[in-house]
Amino acid sequence: MKRWFSVFLLMLVFLAACGGNEGTAGSEGEQTESEEPAAEQEKESTETADNAETEEDKEEESNKGSEEDKAAQEAFIQKEAQYEMTGSWSFQPIADADPEVALLTIDDIPDEHALEMAETLKEKEAPAIFFVNGHFLDTPDEELADKRKQWIKEIHEMGFPIGNHTYSHKDLKTMSEEEQREEILTVSDQIEDITGERPVFYRSPFGSNTDFVKQLAEEEGMLLMNWTYGYDWEQEYQNASSLADIMVNTPLLADGANLLMHDRDWTNEALGDIVDGLRDKGYTLLDPALIQTP
Repeated sequence: MKRWFSVFLLMLVFLAACGGNEGTAGSEGEQTESEEPAAEQEKESTETADNAETEEDKEEESNKGSEEDKAAQEAFIQKEAQYEMTGSWSFQPIADADPEVALLTIDDIPDEHALEMAETLKEKEAPAIFFVNGHFLDTPDEELADKRKQWIKEIHEMGFPIGNHTYSHKDLKTMSEEEQREEILTVSDQIEDITGERPVFYRSPFGSNTDFVKQLAEEEGMLLMNWTYGYDWEQEYQNASSLADIMVNTPLLADGANLLMHDRDWTNEALGDIVDGLRDKGYTLLDPALIQTP
């Protein structure tokens, strides 16, 4: 009997020992399961960080794209035509548009003041056409050439159309047809390289047009224009006050006037007063985007 009792006790001890080992194994299993969520959380945290960086990159790209879109929207965009050029180089309404307008044009850019002149006009919300001489963009000074090209790009992005004023600013009537072609198309190519757009306005130096020039301008889809008046190349008007006065108070100022100015020190200084003076006289500055082109 005692022996069976002893055996019974040994069996209880053995069962107790086995139960303790199962408890230990269970604890280890729970620890393994608790470690798996921790690893999963770390993975999710990493993925969240990666996703945040991705979203940040996307937002940065979106902002960059928005800036580029804004610049493109500010660039010159042709609208439905409301004005047409007359045989005397002025502009008249096509239908019921306001006839009391004046067009501002600036030639011989980009010499020294083109960007500053554009900034003045932009600040005053005054439209204008800027006409390029190609030789200013082709100077041996590469740094200066690059700077001038950047000016053209910025002027275009401000919303001002960039016109063609030939490469060398020479009298086209003294040239062969092939030379005239090169003078004009070289500049159109330069403008397109900088702005992505070919010019839609053309002006010959000295207003010296030939039959070939007229034909080529039409083929290229450019409106050939001269001007109705300008003074800044005359010595007595080579100061800001005299120039501002004559540009506003000349008897040549009339509805649809086509004003010629240049990239010059005195014109740059007078530009703001010219804009204000024209508006004080009741003139609206003509948006080139409203001009009918070929």
